[in-house]
Amino acid sequence: MTRTRLSVNINKVALLRNSRGGNIPDVLRFAKDCEAFGADGITVHPRPDERHIRYSDVYALANVIETEFNIEGYPSERWLKMVLEVRPTQATLVPDPPDALTSNAGWDVIKHRSFLEPIIARLKAAGIRVSLFVETDLKQIEAAKEVGADRIELYTGPYAERFFEDPQSAIAPYVEAARLAEQLGLGLNAGHDLNLQNLPYLKQHLPNLLEVSIGHALISDALYLGIRRTIAAYKACLRF
Repeated sequence: MTRTRLSVNINKVALLRNSRGGNIPDVLRFAKDCEAFGADGITVHPRPDERHIRYSDVYALANVIETEFNIEGYPSERWLKMVLEVRPTQATLVPDPPDALTSNAGWDVIKHRSFLEPIIARLKAAGIRVSLFVETDLKQIEAAKEVGADRIELYTGPYAERFFEDPQSAIAPYVEAARLAEQLGLGLNAGHDLNLQNLPYLKQHLPNLLEVSIGHALISDALYLGIRRTIAAYKACLRF
């Protein structure tokens, strides 16, 4: 059974800070505390309008994070310049338009192959692991391998939507996608709308899952439980 790493997305912490101005909560301190409390990595997703994580935060976080640093985003030239300067452990390429509220679809890798291939090559040449945010379409997963991605991150929004109605049906396409990723030699990540209720079932059925990136639900749970207890609870979900 693969050990699944928990990467905490701290965008919502930055959103809270930005809503008031100043530096409360302190994003850098929060990231370090998450690591101290057991997080295996920190994820950020800076957007063009910097409504939560700012580009300056990314540079500052790079100096303090001691676990894995995962930077998500649409690979614009500005974003790529930052990532190549920071050199995080992992860059996760996401097909977000500039005004997207949140990531809600995976790449059409086949359609965007000529765009993605040179970008992935640039990132890998800098020693950065590259993950592509995709859905469970098997042809897209095959294309992710062909363009040079190291990993895929499965968009789990549809799984989360159907989980309480029919968990078996909800997980089925993800199991198939996970099996194909393993056959192709692609590492497997997952993220979007994962929480304490649906995460254990996902982990139980995807034994080759390497990493989950969780922000909104985890930070929301921390309002009730505190961040130390919340991270422990999410880590417990991954011990199948």
